[in-house]
Amino acid sequence: MTKPVCLVIGAGAGIGGNVAKKFAFEGYHAVLARRSDEEGLNNLVTQIIDAGGSASGQLLNATEDGAIENFVKQVEEDIGPIDVAVYNLGAQIGNRALADTPHKTFELGWRMGCFGLYRLAYMLTPLMEARDHGTILVTSATSAMRGNKGQHSHAAAMGGRRMLCQSLNAEFAPKGIHVAHILIDGAVDAPDTLGKMLGEEMFQKLRESRGGEHDGLMLPEKIAETYYHIAQQHRSVWTHELDLRSFSDTAWWNHG
Repeated sequence: MTKPVCLVIGAGAGIGGNVAKKFAFEGYHAVLARRSDEEGLNNLVTQIIDAGGSASGQLLNATEDGAIENFVKQVEEDIGPIDVAVYNLGAQIGNRALADTPHKTFELGWRMGCFGLYRLAYMLTPLMEARDHGTILVTSATSAMRGNKGQHSHAAAMGGRRMLCQSLNAEFAPKGIHVAHILIDGAVDAPDTLGKMLGEEMFQKLRESRGGEHDGLMLPEKIAETYYHIAQQHRSVWTHELDLRSFSDTAWWNHG
């Protein structure tokens, strides 16, 4: 019997890689895609296979014209129908004043945060609709709900991502396609994202003060459990949006 396919775009060592592992260990063939670090990508695939899962991977620059479209076609033809797609591509370009945010930089955030999801959905929804089922899980951020100083590009991209998910749900939920917008409202213990943003020394200090037994950093392997749960929900109780944070963090709506 052919395994169902879970496609993860943005499969780093944090949320994306752990989501891929979770689905692979639950019987899916995980297809991992990331923009760079082929060695890291291959290590993730090897970890899954060595643990008894099924996986493959490929580098993908999702901002290139036709890249997402061609990749979806390739997976569908060479591996099998995509049952679950995870759009985990980040759109953080750093903390920048408006005057320090060139047009191309602002647009890059939108291309990664919003346009890429549109392109994935444009390709996948007709295929999923023809099969009468399918799930698209979308990682989002606090900026989807609240725009902070220095986050012009990121807030616009993530706000657009959230609204796009709502529009996709309005059109495709009645056709059997489950779209979930998952808000990550806190710091994730992920070396590929938070670790690179902070630098190794600061990241380790944060881990020591808030991570480990403190449970103040969100654990990507625990986040992955929620992604899998959503993908298995009965259609009478679909989750279309939810937010996740550590117990010790203040929710986005309670910040001053």
